[in-house]
Amino acid sequence: MISINQYRHKNHEEELFRMKVTVNEVDQHKVTLHIEVSAEDAAKGAAAAVKNLANRVNIPGFRKGKAPRMVLESFLGKDAVKEEIFEVVASKAYNDALQEQGITPVTDPDINRICDEKGKDFVFEATLTKKPEVKLGEYKGIKAAKEAVEVTDEDVAKELVNLQKTHAKMAPAPEGAKVEDGDYAVIDFKGTIDGVAFEGGEGKAYPLQIGSGSFIPGFEEQLIGLKAGDSKDVKVPFPEDYFQKDLAGKEAVFAVTVQDIKRSELPPVDADFAELVGKFKTVEELKADVRGRLEKSAKFKSTEAFNNEVLKKAIDNASVDIPEVMVEQKVDQMVEEFELKLQAQNMHLHDYLEYTKQDEKDFRAQYLDAAKENVKMDLVLEAIANAEHIEVKELDLQAEIITMARNFGADPQEVYKIIMKERRIPMLVQSVGRKKAAGFILSNAVDTNAKEEKAEEEKAEKKPAKKTATKDAAKDEEAEAKPAKKPTKRTTKKKEDAPEA
Repeated sequence: MISINQYRHKNHEEELFRMKVTVNEVDQHKVTLHIEVSAEDAAKGAAAAVKNLANRVNIPGFRKGKAPRMVLESFLGKDAVKEEIFEVVASKAYNDALQEQGITPVTDPDINRICDEKGKDFVFEATLTKKPEVKLGEYKGIKAAKEAVEVTDEDVAKELVNLQKTHAKMAPAPEGAKVEDGDYAVIDFKGTIDGVAFEGGEGKAYPLQIGSGSFIPGFEEQLIGLKAGDSKDVKVPFPEDYFQKDLAGKEAVFAVTVQDIKRSELPPVDADFAELVGKFKTVEELKADVRGRLEKSAKFKSTEAFNNEVLKKAIDNASVDIPEVMVEQKVDQMVEEFELKLQAQNMHLHDYLEYTKQDEKDFRAQYLDAAKENVKMDLVLEAIANAEHIEVKELDLQAEIITMARNFGADPQEVYKIIMKERRIPMLVQSVGRKKAAGFILSNAVDTNAKEEKAEEEKAEKKPAKKTATKDAAKDEEAEAKPAKKPTKRTTKKKEDAPEA
């Protein structure tokens, strides 16, 4: 079983240094902490640093952890020991100061040493960029309209056509046929610009589907009407935003020869087709399955669009002044994720930038807007989690690790070990907290479409029934209300004189 609580709480068990902390604002985002640790606590920290250092080195004649400071200074040098002590004492004092002042840093601190002499107060300054304050707007009861899901017979029919196309077979077009939209024209082509061939502009026996948009705009349409064996010069300009900058906007001429024309033959939608695409016994079973899948997909898209709109409104309603460094950090993260995707395809970012004729600055600039939105969303969701006292529990973290493992196709225990090794538990806690905050917003959102539908239903239930009684029905009711007449002598006689059946 994965256990994280021990890691999460061990820092709280340590006793804080006795010290004086002064916070000086450099600008709206940056602060300098002036920290003075008492000589007594600094000595305790120094002793702990020396013991840790002694545990890491082998000194002849001493067991690990038992060599005194003087021996370590003689063996490693005074400066090395002093540096270790400063690192340990300053690190603890800095973290204690952040905890005391309620400051969350978003950058590593720049340290200015003031006094680290033995027997004196330990004094230094740390300058850092802090996490900005978020002013929350409305985030409970956000209204949005979830699109109603309706799958028509026409939708089912279109999906069946798509299935037919997926299982279509290619067949040669009739002799003398001309290229039509949707055909596959098997072509040889060679492109030139001002009579000079360019890289990537030549192909042999290329199966180009007309109307697919896979070639430069205007290329495919010029092949319509040609027959197998026909040749033509196709003149088209490269788009201004073409990914190869040296070709963008330039006029090209492609010498094209149509070698063959092929057309796809769609299989009929019958019992054999139903068996082929999904082991269904009848076409009706296939249609029912298609309808179910379309409804499921439509519901997912509708819910996703609703959720995105609600969350966007909650984020937009908040205000926060984001430090530029946080945006740059997010861009770094997004670029790193893109690099990992490239590596999965055996490519490197340098090669990609060279191929697409981009420099790193322009490439990073593409991520700026998305990075700003992501940073604001993270900050607002964290602020909502704090405002609503949303707690991240052990089971939440375990579930997140299992989800991460599934996404990467890894063992949850291995993912857990990596997280622990890289000390990413705080990041994991924040990530899960943000997700729970988003869930809180969505659980309190109002679907205006559902509200209107409910109101219509309630209105219909309360509406009194119309009086639709006919005259005959009214007479019947009146007759039932009157007392029955007593039989007369005449009627009695008639009854007696009536012949027997």
